[in-house]
Amino acid sequence: MKRTAALSTSTFTLYVDGAGQRIPVTVTRKRVRNLNLRVRGDGSVAMSIPARTSVATAQEFLDRKSAWIVERVRRRREVISAPLHPEELETVMLWGAPVPTERALDDAGIHHGAAARPSTFRAMLQDGPSVPARMSPDEYGRLVDKLYRREIERALPEVVERVEATMGVHASSWSIRSMKTRWGSCTPATRAIRINARLAAYPPLCLEMVVTHELVHLIEPSHNARFHALLDTYCPRNREASALLRRS
Repeated sequence: MKRTAALSTSTFTLYVDGAGQRIPVTVTRKRVRNLNLRVRGDGSVAMSIPARTSVATAQEFLDRKSAWIVERVRRRREVISAPLHPEELETVMLWGAPVPTERALDDAGIHHGAAARPSTFRAMLQDGPSVPARMSPDEYGRLVDKLYRREIERALPEVVERVEATMGVHASSWSIRSMKTRWGSCTPATRAIRINARLAAYPPLCLEMVVTHELVHLIEPSHNARFHALLDTYCPRNREASALLRRS
């Protein structure tokens, strides 16, 4: 069973085996001193390692932590699969603050009627937390995904125009994606940049940081000292934004 990757690769995947399952771990070489491991809110696992850490060392670390990883992933998956109570559906995180879901959807021009066409979002919920909602968590998730995409579509052009003008760097294209493991991605060869729609759940600073981060990659493709110096120059609060995103 092959469990290694090329040492020169900045991001690669390793695996942890336990409890009859094989869990992928996204490993990224960064400007860090230690091996850092975390299980995200969606149950995915990520690890950052110093640039000179070997793949074998990273795999040994994961193997030692396998029981912890398996248990944390199990807990996250239980939370994700648990049914939502009606009151949990009534608010959504938008630009860093909880907002009534009905108002957020209406402001974004998103229609949320079901087959019965209830007049309001609240009418889609039955009274009392012990009674299941007429709207399923999957339906709620689809509406929120649509809301986040629409919000980023509205906010992104202004942020891009401002940051590109400040940096004197321009991408060839911008697109919005629903990504599970990245807040943004860039292809320096084509100068194409992709932004995660879920950034609409976080304070506006986070979107600005990710836009700046990806534009810096058009100047410096790797995460070396020059990259971080440029990011500090063009987005001085990038560490604050990164800390907010790590809480997810």
